[in-house]
Amino acid sequence: MTPGISSSSRTARPGAPAAEVPQEGRPYAAWLVPLVPFLWTLGFGLWGLSRQDSVWRDEAATWQVALRSTGEIWHMLGNVDAVHGLYYLLMHGLFEVFGASTTALRLPSVLAVAVAAACVASVARRLTPGRAGSWAGIGAGTALGLLPAVQFQLQEGRPYALVAAGAGLSTLLLVGRLEAGPDGRRRRARWWAYGLTVLVCALLNWLSLLILPAHAATLWWVRAGRPVLLRWALASAGATAGALPLILFSRTQSGQVSWIPPLTWSMLVGPAILLAIGAVGALLDRPHARRHDGRHDGRPSVAAVGLPLLVVPFVALAGLSMVQPLFLDRYVLFSMLGSALLIGAALGAGVRAAERRSPRAAALVVPVAVTGAVLAMLPLELGKRAPASRVDDVLAVADEVARLKGAGDAVLFVPAARRDTALVSPRRFAGLADIALVQSPAASGTLKGVEGEDPARLRAAMLAHRRILLVTDAAKVAKPSGAERDRVKAAVLGEHFVAVADRQVRGRRVTVYEQRPDAR
Repeated sequence: MTPGISSSSRTARPGAPAAEVPQEGRPYAAWLVPLVPFLWTLGFGLWGLSRQDSVWRDEAATWQVALRSTGEIWHMLGNVDAVHGLYYLLMHGLFEVFGASTTALRLPSVLAVAVAAACVASVARRLTPGRAGSWAGIGAGTALGLLPAVQFQLQEGRPYALVAAGAGLSTLLLVGRLEAGPDGRRRRARWWAYGLTVLVCALLNWLSLLILPAHAATLWWVRAGRPVLLRWALASAGATAGALPLILFSRTQSGQVSWIPPLTWSMLVGPAILLAIGAVGALLDRPHARRHDGRHDGRPSVAAVGLPLLVVPFVALAGLSMVQPLFLDRYVLFSMLGSALLIGAALGAGVRAAERRSPRAAALVVPVAVTGAVLAMLPLELGKRAPASRVDDVLAVADEVARLKGAGDAVLFVPAARRDTALVSPRRFAGLADIALVQSPAASGTLKGVEGEDPARLRAAMLAHRRILLVTDAAKVAKPSGAERDRVKAAVLGEHFVAVADRQVRGRRVTVYEQRPDAR
């Protein structure tokens, strides 16, 4: 065996042009190509990670649940948010070890996107022929973290980036199996790893199972053989069966997503743009796709993997949303891996075109493209790292409460979900009486606790305090509350209290009310 030449290089077609020989002959490429996007994405994610010490309402749910005991988390999952149970338990462990902070909250997402970028780079490198393969891999991997939807989740304390990492790994395992030779113990182990990865992703968010029809489309595209189809079907069925209890149980909590609006044409504008980008990448990869898929040996091209991964999950989620509104792009964030792969294919095509004129110029295609994209998207990158990129900030309003509160004061939340700011920053609310609360979130197994429904009791509790702090949404984002108890709060405050201080900060509002002298 010739040193530095792999079996795939040695089995290239006799007389084939050098540009068509895969880059497996470069031993360092297998680890260097994914390492570059991994480090790039890691650094990109660590930049401005604290977002000026802000935490918004979605991340506040992660934070306050992670602070509970394991028993309290299990109790809550029986009532709400079972779909995120594995993620909450993971974050609980991280908070136990490293403490609660914005770094511990968001670093898992940064690392996850970095892993996804490395997987994308490896897939693009393996499926792009010639010396352009390494550049296509680096371009695809670095492009992933620059995509706007990914940039949002890159620094988000929620599970969607972790799902994207698992999707990248399962896609890499699938591609590796399609490129492999006859089955053996090692090949069967890859199918076990594939099924386990898909299962873990489903336990983080079971809508990640929409990657399976995307992979099925890839297998159909490359005309995979019956043994491969059978083993893929078994691995997929095992993963789906493993997640089925969670799916069925979480459906009993479907009221949690009742706020998602019905699907409209305007929601499809973003996916349509991505589809157009994907189509361009697929066209640029078309000559290579013909060479690969034309052999009918089950080996994929970048287009055969990237285009289904980009399109199929969006289409499937749109179909599900016809039954129940579920169309949120973060649920299929992993489809952005397909977009990155097709961008890598386009960059690889650019490198091949430049090689015909000047090898030195070819080496500049990807660095110049990435640098240009970073500079062009700088306003977006800065915006995503600012508190204003989210609808509110629970930490900022907690600081205002700490400055405005006094001895013997009470606090009210409208709606009750705004209690999240006290759950994330309990020290800021120390000494304040939460007079509407009858059962804490931890004791009730809920995210916001249980408030009393008796208007007379609530009215008496409010009149028993001279000063009340009301925490609610800022005027520009506030929505009318339909709860009767919230109408009672507003009525009593308007009739018997007067506002003496009002602060609006980063999407939240705290108003200090003092009881009128004539109030009884």
